[in-house]
Amino acid sequence: MSTFEINNISDFSVSERFQRYVQIDTQSDANSPTCPSTEKQKNLGELLVKELLALGISDAAMDENGYIYATIPSNTTKQVPVICFCSHMDTSPDSSGKDVKPLVHTNYQGQDLVLPDDNSIVIKYAEHPDLANQIGNDIITASGTTLLGADDKAGVAEIMDAARLLMKHPEIKHGDIKILFTPDEEIGRGVDKADLKRLAADFAYTMDGERAGTIEDETFSADGATLTIHGVSVHPGFAKGKMQSAIKIASAVIDALPKDRLSPESTNKKDGFVHPVHISGSVEKAEIQFIVRDHVTANLKKHEDELEGISKSIVEKYPNCTYTFVVKEQYRNMKEVLDQHPEIMEIGMEAINRAGMVAERRSIRGGTDGSRLSFMGLPCPNIFAGGHAFHGKQEWVAVQDMEKAVKTILHVVSLWEEKA
Repeated sequence: MSTFEINNISDFSVSERFQRYVQIDTQSDANSPTCPSTEKQKNLGELLVKELLALGISDAAMDENGYIYATIPSNTTKQVPVICFCSHMDTSPDSSGKDVKPLVHTNYQGQDLVLPDDNSIVIKYAEHPDLANQIGNDIITASGTTLLGADDKAGVAEIMDAARLLMKHPEIKHGDIKILFTPDEEIGRGVDKADLKRLAADFAYTMDGERAGTIEDETFSADGATLTIHGVSVHPGFAKGKMQSAIKIASAVIDALPKDRLSPESTNKKDGFVHPVHISGSVEKAEIQFIVRDHVTANLKKHEDELEGISKSIVEKYPNCTYTFVVKEQYRNMKEVLDQHPEIMEIGMEAINRAGMVAERRSIRGGTDGSRLSFMGLPCPNIFAGGHAFHGKQEWVAVQDMEKAVKTILHVVSLWEEKA
């Protein structure tokens, strides 16, 4: 099938699928030790497997950890690299994903969108720049009391619709195509138990980006750091000259952090930061958890040394107190891997162009499953899924942008076959 013919496909099911999928609560839970972290994620997984089998994809299955694997077999005589498309099924713990009511605002004309179940939630044209590109399109939102779930059920729906179209149109030539749906991406465990031997792919693309036309090959490199402060606890009635409160020392450390740099509030683009995300404790012991981010991996150590230096200088003012500072690697900038395989990005960008957009190569102030997959041996950039304002009640996605993502997937697989 030619570029023209792919672009003339109009029988999309992505909007209908997306609206069904978001109504299934799949919120993950960072406090749960299980995989998946919430059993309800498997409810969506079971539905997806059923739908894949109904499409004729005979090996579709979900494992005990909630990962879904499926193969669309090759229909070409060429030897083509095996390409995987990946999205995550869970939604963020930051906002409720229960009883999502998707609403379609047809033929959008630039108005502010007031969400009916909570009129204080307004998606304002002036605050969402990409709404300027959506005039005449159909915008899907939630109703005002939950997030929508476009992160990343838009990606799931796009892969599912692309799978349907590939099974329906054997004239689109392609090699083996693998599908991977993961749990728990939102809590940083999305590929913890992914079986890459079972997947057996050469390269992959996550469908988890934002604005239509974008493809991302660069993420933060990321560490977590835990500062534990051991204070001196004494009965407050007899504490003079003796008590050294770990809570107050921890508060002093937070207060001493840079405010005009090295914080999320004061950085953008490729600036790194140190960010306290959780604090807990008592007079005797307090703990602060930090995330440390930078696009240059070597800079993480500099940020961590500065953070520990600040902590040490505060704790030293309390001679009977001690601290520990523990750093744990989280993920690394996928660009370090992707630059070794330039053809992945080249095909991704050409596919976006063939789908009628101008491809935009971007970096992410964050990470994706693709960050870790790349370092696990599966190079994996991130293609747009079309969603905006993730993790909150103002989340939205345009139907037409999801359809463009489906076409992009079709062009990606066609290009890998064409260039084989």
